[in-house]
Amino acid sequence: MKQERLNLYFLDMKYVRYLHNADDRVQSVSPQIHKNNRPFVGIIVVCDEHKYCVPLDSAKEKHKTQNNDVDFTRIFDGDRLISVLNFNNMIPVDDRFVSKIDLKPSEKDTLAQAHYKKLCIKEIEWCRRNQDSIVKKANKLYHLVQKPNCSAMLKKRCNDFKKLEKVLEKLSENKIKI
Repeated sequence: MKQERLNLYFLDMKYVRYLHNADDRVQSVSPQIHKNNRPFVGIIVVCDEHKYCVPLDSAKEKHKTQNNDVDFTRIFDGDRLISVLNFNNMIPVDDRFVSKIDLKPSEKDTLAQAHYKKLCIKEIEWCRRNQDSIVKKANKLYHLVQKPNCSAMLKKRCNDFKKLEKVLEKLSENKIKI
């Protein structure tokens, strides 16, 4: 499978919930914890023969002092931290569960939508400039957590990639609708 140019995607919330039920380390989008309005946005990278969505997250105060690591990368606009990539939370996807975000400005956009699109454009431009290192990092983590000598702390922070691949495979084989 060939790595395509990076773009931003929304993930189907029902699919994310389905994966969360299989592995509770998958980021929750549960209405019970008031996270059902938070979109799951990310970029798609290829790890071995699987597409993975690496989630983008809003920059928080704690991220300002956190260093980039094998499972985490900060995204800057100049000197300003604007978001982060959480490689530890990447999930396998196929085309039916993702939709490309339309970043083209429209006269119909609200002020909030226009602001969000501008932020997304800055994020994806940064990701595209750093595509090779992003793809390498995703693959390094993907393989690292499968090794028996991987640190227990790192494994605990990461989704169970192989387990989630099996869940996606079953969905695809059985043509289950979620």
